[in-house]
Amino acid sequence: MDIATVNALPYEDFVNIFGNVVEKCPIITAALWSSRPFENLSALESAINNFIDALPESGKEGILRCHPDLAGRDLQSGTLTRESQQEQAGAELDSLNSMEASRMALLNQEYKQRFSFPFVICARMNDKEAILRQLSERIKNEHAVERAHGIEEVKKICHLRLQSLLLTDNMNKL
Repeated sequence: MDIATVNALPYEDFVNIFGNVVEKCPIITAALWSSRPFENLSALESAINNFIDALPESGKEGILRCHPDLAGRDLQSGTLTRESQQEQAGAELDSLNSMEASRMALLNQEYKQRFSFPFVICARMNDKEAILRQLSERIKNEHAVERAHGIEEVKKICHLRLQSLLLTDNMNKL
């Protein structure tokens, strides 16, 4: 899909197509629709990032809370978004052995208790070993540092999801 097609999309189609580039946050793309036309993919991505950056800290934490636990209940029950399912499977989080699954569940629980939002990492840029290592390390961060780190990971996820939508001929949602 090229940027001219994106800019010509009616509101409903724009939100349906781009509503999950930030996990379960279609309000972001709904708000940005009126900012069209976008010059290119980078301009659209910058608009999303600027929207996120302008949020108060509570809004940023809200975005983080929209993300599922990695290798968690939603993965096991098949209720992840299509994008999250593909990303977690690509990082082999759907094939953890029992020891890895137990460790992931425990660390996810400790992380959420400490920060009040789930651990967010760009699964497409990591494998299960790196994710477990990062989770073990990042759980030690201060709250503000970890919130900022989580938001940077959200932006990486968004970048890759936008690329998948715009740099392929993926017109099946139209």
